Amino acid sequence: METIQVVLDTKLLQATDRAALRTKRNRSALIRDALREHLRSLEIRALEERDSKGYAKQPRAQDESLVWEAEAAWPAE
Repeated sequence: METIQVVLDTKLLQATDRAALRTKRNRSALIRDALREHLRSLEIRALEERDSKGYAKQPRAQDESLVWEAEAAWPAE
């Protein structure tokens, strides 16, 4: 691991320390976990945007979803 310096305003630092106490982690662990989660969220957002653009390039046919309606129906009891 590497040590870095990060500047936080007072309110954010206090909120960080309170969250670290609540989650029984030290400040560094909390910040590492939060950063990992944020980076993963950015990655997911980028993939969703890529998929959205891909689907927009090939719009679905009007009757395309009809093929799958029977598959999505609940089975009769």
